[in-house]
Amino acid sequence: MTILQGPNHPETLRNGVSLPRRINRLMELAYNLWWTWHPESHRLFERIDAVLWDQVSHNPVKFLQQVERKYLNAAAQDRRYTDFYDRIMAEFDAYMARTQTWYSSTYPELLNRPIAYFSMEFGLHESLPFYAGGLGVLSGDHLKEASDCGLPLVAVGFLYQQGYFRQRLTEDGWQEASFDTINPNELAILPVYAADGTELRVTVGLPGRTVLARAWRVQVGRTSLYLLDTDLEENSPGDRQLTARLYDADPDMRISQFMVLGIGGVRALRALGIHPVAWHMNEGHSAFIGLERIRELVAAGRTFAEAQAEVRATTVFTTHTSVPAGNNSFPLWLIEKYFVDYWKELGLDRDSFMALAVHNEPWGPTFGMTPLAMRLSAYHNGVSELHGQVSRQLWHFLWPDLPEDQVPIGYITNGIHTSTWLARRLRRLLDTYLGTDWIERLDDPATWERVWEIPDEDLWAVRKHLKRQLAAFIRDRAREQWTRGQAHPVQIVSAGVLLDPYALTIGFARRFATYKRANLLLRDVERLRKLVTHRDRPVQFIFAGKAHPADDPAKHIIQDLYQLVKKPEFGGRLVFLEDYDVRLARLLVQGVDVWLNTPRRPLEASGTSGQKAAINGVLNLSVLDGWWREGYNGQNGWAIGDDKSYPDYEAQDEADCKSLYNLLENEVVPLYYDRDPDNIPHQWLKKVKASIATVGPAFSTRRMVKEYTATMYVPAIRQGLAPSQNGKQPEPTALAEVGS
Repeated sequence: MTILQGPNHPETLRNGVSLPRRINRLMELAYNLWWTWHPESHRLFERIDAVLWDQVSHNPVKFLQQVERKYLNAAAQDRRYTDFYDRIMAEFDAYMARTQTWYSSTYPELLNRPIAYFSMEFGLHESLPFYAGGLGVLSGDHLKEASDCGLPLVAVGFLYQQGYFRQRLTEDGWQEASFDTINPNELAILPVYAADGTELRVTVGLPGRTVLARAWRVQVGRTSLYLLDTDLEENSPGDRQLTARLYDADPDMRISQFMVLGIGGVRALRALGIHPVAWHMNEGHSAFIGLERIRELVAAGRTFAEAQAEVRATTVFTTHTSVPAGNNSFPLWLIEKYFVDYWKELGLDRDSFMALAVHNEPWGPTFGMTPLAMRLSAYHNGVSELHGQVSRQLWHFLWPDLPEDQVPIGYITNGIHTSTWLARRLRRLLDTYLGTDWIERLDDPATWERVWEIPDEDLWAVRKHLKRQLAAFIRDRAREQWTRGQAHPVQIVSAGVLLDPYALTIGFARRFATYKRANLLLRDVERLRKLVTHRDRPVQFIFAGKAHPADDPAKHIIQDLYQLVKKPEFGGRLVFLEDYDVRLARLLVQGVDVWLNTPRRPLEASGTSGQKAAINGVLNLSVLDGWWREGYNGQNGWAIGDDKSYPDYEAQDEADCKSLYNLLENEVVPLYYDRDPDNIPHQWLKKVKASIATVGPAFSTRRMVKEYTATMYVPAIRQGLAPSQNGKQPEPTALAEVGS
């Protein structure tokens, strides 16, 4: 079957709008997310109409559809603009055409052996709301780094018609959720077509019916992401909703989603003519890819045991959860309902099929997605050193004959895509002192040693600029809420209009779950009040984050925080920002002074927001959990509590609260306000430089992706290329030709 994916960009936007010939490649740039991590390319859109650029939430496709022709013509006739345009497009072309990459230099013989990467969510940019939190942002950063490193990686996920929910707080602080319907024609995604001109579609069998899913393509630099979508007229109303929202609580909906992602995702890649050699399941949602690949091999003549062995040898599984409740599982009767016909195609009976993933819970046996993923993969990892330990303990029962420390679950600590999260002004400073090509060497610790050569006054000037930028954004946002009549006057104060851009500012922003303990500060409200209202050394706290719509305990934490924020005795120095998204995250990790993280150890698998903050000169104040347990060295931030876990939650909360306040009162606040006659905090900046120099190379996706490649992807590919029992090997796929 011949697949026509069309060009890398349409000749005209999908509403029929065309651009002036002199700048018509803006359309091409809009449809490749490379611009989201190139430090200047967004200005190509912003300089045409800055007001509209903000109004469309930095969505370049929607921007080009709506911008007035006179502004486009003016830009096309402006020599300064066209010179800038030519430079950016030349850099884009050089990036896309580059053949000498880390992967091509290190593994030239494996260039045309694709790696498939499956994830339930991808957080690439705020204009593509197909993410709920850290898992999605990590997936997005993984794709960007794969592009930078030149990996032959192709990704599969979902196009959610309603994305994740929009958050609004009532006057008493209760979270309300609303959902916007997404128009795919306004996004940087392109449909995939078959040879007859129809949309590429695949089918997945569900009880009593067949569901259709179509494919869309998102271009992430040199990496392609395919998104599946069931919102088709041929499907029933219920099935059209399968790709409507992330993480539906209904078990039937969830298992159907997982089948479409795993089984439908494999079939979509086959229909595209892409034959991955290695397969990476990012969390257990996509574990059904293993079943579908086994089904294919059994249909080709293998026994189930042979097929399972081949699939295991070429599959990577990453777990991101630290508690059993965070892993999806289903009652056996529900699995029987959905797979009663499918297991026959595997050559199995009911009991043999259930044994692939069954494990016992207090309420009875269940079919677990994580056990299934573990049993159908040969390479397993947690996402930090401590999380690897926790995972070996949690899943020890899958390897009962092994000592716990020999359970085959390693770890690769998460990292961040530096170019995406680093503030443009700070990057210019690093270009000056680290060398203009430092980004090519960013995982080398020696590259970052030159941070110590940056004059304190220059670094402090950038830090003050980023703080002012955050304060201005918050004020403008509050003003917009007020002019739209969407908020009570007290809510406008709570939204940050009274923030002082020069006071010590502490940020806490992440998914609100109870174990993250956003309310730890509330255990001693009087100490908090004294901190924020100190006449000479005031402290400000900015909170942001969403609780899952079904998580009432987490919503109560938001409400408790919000009611404290509204109290006048705190002087407007406590702020809660609604509707946390990637854009707000970017501003916060760049613009606060301290990043606060208070998870109940050891429940934070890794976390990456503190890494994003650190490379921007923000100091971490965190429990020794997840990545910070590896990143903290005594000089680059502060550790809350001890390097141990407590069996008693109340005792842990009390100890961590006391440690937090003692650090704030005796170390953090005094150090920030210790200034020389020029009002520069030299000792604070010494700590900032230590943070940038240590976190920058060790916690980047450059290091992370190279680790995945060397320890998992390449061994899996070589296993896949080894002669199988029937002597066949996977057909090579030239990914450079896909989507061209």
